[in-house]
This record gives sequence, C-alpha cells and structure tokens, in this order.
Amino acid sequence: MNKELIIRSSSDSVDFALLKDGKLIELHKEEETSNFQVGDIFIAKIRKPVAGLNAAFVNVGFEKDAFLHYHDLGPNLTSQLKFIKLVSAGKIKDFSLKNFQFEKEIDKDGTITDVINANQSILVQVVKEPISTKGPRISAELSLAGRFIVLVPFSDRVSISQKIEDKKEKDRLKKLVQSIKPKGFGVIVRTVAEGKNTAELEKDLQNLLSRWAAMCKKLPTAHHPSKVLGELNRASSILRDVFNDTFTSIQIDDEELYHQTKDYLQEIAPSKQSIVKFYQSNDTPIFEKYNIERQIKTSFGKTVSMSKGAYLIIEHTEALHVIDVNSGNRSNKATNQEDTAMEVNMIAAAEIARQLRLRDMGGIIVVDFIDMSNPENRKVLFDFLREEMSDDKAKHKILPPSKFGLVQITRQRVRPERNIKTREEDPNNENGEIEAPILIIDKINADLERILKTHKKVVLNVHPFVAAYLSKGFPSLRSKWFFEHKKWVKIIPRDAYTYLEYHFFDKKGNAIKD
Repeated sequence: MNKELIIRSSSDSVDFALLKDGKLIELHKEEETSNFQVGDIFIAKIRKPVAGLNAAFVNVGFEKDAFLHYHDLGPNLTSQLKFIKLVSAGKIKDFSLKNFQFEKEIDKDGTITDVINANQSILVQVVKEPISTKGPRISAELSLAGRFIVLVPFSDRVSISQKIEDKKEKDRLKKLVQSIKPKGFGVIVRTVAEGKNTAELEKDLQNLLSRWAAMCKKLPTAHHPSKVLGELNRASSILRDVFNDTFTSIQIDDEELYHQTKDYLQEIAPSKQSIVKFYQSNDTPIFEKYNIERQIKTSFGKTVSMSKGAYLIIEHTEALHVIDVNSGNRSNKATNQEDTAMEVNMIAAAEIARQLRLRDMGGIIVVDFIDMSNPENRKVLFDFLREEMSDDKAKHKILPPSKFGLVQITRQRVRPERNIKTREEDPNNENGEIEAPILIIDKINADLERILKTHKKVVLNVHPFVAAYLSKGFPSLRSKWFFEHKKWVKIIPRDAYTYLEYHFFDKKGNAIKD
C-alpha cells in the first residue's frame, strides 16, 4: 500500500490531497483567512452565561459568539481561572504547575451561573470550526496534541488510546508515561505511540511543555479576545495525525512549505525525511500530474460512479446526509439477485467510507444499501463497512442494518464539510448547467466496457468537441481502448448533439440500448 501526500500552494490557500494507492481519500484546504482552526487556543471573555442552556456565549473575535457548554468546562475550571488571573497579573513566573495550588473540582452536574460570570477572562480551545450560521464550538478543558501524546493541563490523569489492544503494551506505556509526566498535567497516549521508547515520548512531552510555556508568556499582555496558541500549520498537523511508515512520498510545489515540512519530518521521523520532494514543473501543475483534479471532478458531485456500472446518489439536508446505493444496469442481466446485491453493496461500502473522509461529512448519515434477504450477507456487509472506516480519524459509530435495510452512521463534525462545485456552465444553454465534462468520459468508458463484451464492431456518435478529445493526441483514448479490448471503435462527430450527448451503434447502424 502506497500513501502519498500532495501539497499545492497558491497565494491565498494551501490544498492537501492524501492518496492511497493513487486514489484520493482525503482533501483539505487551509486558507490564509482561516482564524479558527480546531486546536487553536484563545484568551477571551465570557459574554453572558445562559442558565436555560447551561452554557455561555464567549467573544472569541468571530462574527458569532462561540458556544461553551457546562460539560465542556472541564472539572478543574476554577484552577484554570485562578491560574489565568495570577499569570495575567504577573504573580506567576513558573508555568510548570508543580508548585501551583489546585482548587476544588466543579460539580459535574452543576449549573453554568455557579462557576463563571460575565466579563470573566478564560482560556478556551476551538473543538469545532464555525459551520453554516453557527459560531465556533469551544472547550475550557485544554489539550495540546503532539505526535505521540496529548498534554492536558490542570489534570493528573493518564489514559491510553483504545486502539492499542495489547494489554502488556498498554501497561508498559502507562508506567512509562507516569514516570516522566510532570505534576499538574494529564497525558493521553496516542495510537502511534505503540512500541515507542522513553526517549521518543519524553522528547514529545518536552516540546509540548515548551509550547505551553510560550503560550503562558503571552497572557499578561494579550488582548481579549486573541489567539495565544495556534495549531501547527496544516501540513504539519496532517503529518502529526496521519503519518506512519506506509507513507512513500510527500510532494510539495512551494519551496518554503517544502523546507518547513522537511524540518518537521526530521523531528518526528528522521528516517523518512528523504520522501519529501520539491515538485518543480512549468508544464504540468502538481494536482494535474497526480490525477487529483480529475478525481475531484468525479468524486464531489451528487452522483458518484463506481465500478461494475454501480453508482451512489448523495443528498444533503440540514439535519442529515442520505446516500442511496444503485446497481445501475447490472441488475437487468443478473442471474442471482442476492449475489448481485452483495457485490454492489461491498463496492459501495468501500466508496462510502472514502466519501465520508473525502468530503469530511459529519452528523447523521443514512445509507440505503440494496436489499439483501440473507442475514449472513447483511452481517458481512456491516463488518466490511466497519473495517473500511477503521482508518477514519474522526470519531464515528455505525449501527447494524435496520429491518428496512438502512445503515445509520454518526460521524464527528469539527469543520465545515468540503463542498466542491462540479457542475459547469452549459455551452448549449445560457442559463443552464451540466455535469463536469470529464464525467462524460468516465460514463463512455463504463458503457463501452459493457458493450464490447457482446458487440464486435461499435460506432460512437458524440459532440465534435468530445470526439476530438477521444481521438486526438498520442496515445489517444481510442488507442487505449484498442490496446485494452483489441477492438477498434469508430468515432463520428455529430454537430446536432448537445455537448454531453452520445450514442452507441452496432455495425448495422442500430442503436445499442443501455
């Protein structure tokens, strides 16, 4: 398995594409104007606590106030508030917490008005970026994420990632962390820490403590509201969260970002530093070179094509996402309906897992798979979907198929969904839109693969623009069809056709129906 990270930089944003065996599985965008990333820490003031919601609205500098619920205050809120007050007044110069006197924990079932007041200074962290009409969701329980561990100030707890299943390894990591953990800080051990030694974890811990101290130094002079600790740049945060030994290449088209990434990789995985490459080409943009633009066009529409002629319909509503699985033209010729349903559903499950990550879809997702009467098949499908989503870093839960054959998924939403417009202006109609032209090539390919199994000679009638695209250049797409199928396809340009219209005919001139 090859994993590649392709990074494209422009004047106002940076795009990150994660490929698995050449297939696009994640797409991220970091814009210069994005001031509220998950993980950013702000010093802010409480605007007003609202007893009815058991929450407070906090001014963090966004057009809409951020939302802070009582359950996101953290048990040691009073200790944090006391610490901020003393640091801001210059009465604490040592930020290590080893000599700091903790206050009593707040009641876990208490009310917001008992613990915070309007205009009070507070440190908060973004846990969900602004989405739609809502401001950021924030927490007062801070955490600083490193490569192997997460540092939690004003805590004393040590916990190990549930994804580490080996009990001996869990015990080893817990003892190791307890031996190096400073007083006043809790630690969460991440999955990638499995098998790591004391030196590696301690280096990560010291880096996080340095970031904590640097943040605290800003507090006495910080304006309210202001960002006092920013997340790493997106390239580094992606590497921190998803990088592992299976990565084979990181290609970057910006020299400054190339050096930053190389330096960061030198810290977290020196042996892999050589896989970072600076991409230079005056002819082919980096996303074109790695076939990413094409994959974006074919992956973000309402209809998503899959192999074997199957496809997904993805609909979005305010409350949830609905995904419908369709077998396309396969079911007409199937001899065993159950086997066909199973095959298409398995293909769909893999594509759905990819789509959720690619679009960063969150909230409630309902999938309508093709009905299967065999309970064993339904269980196999359910287990396969869980396995396909096991690499997904976002927290998620999948329920077994309901009696109606629906699968319900909840997936953590922490940033706005990636929504890329794939429809383009229709050249045949001033006010109309059409699917991205690249999609027509995929449809022709799929239809041709099916038709050539039963027809020796095939004639394709298409719009002149599409005809030129298929037949010009070397090797042309038509040449590739010949090498793959050992059959020559005659292409006839038709001026009367609309831009995306096409029809297949046999050697006698009869139309070949879908």
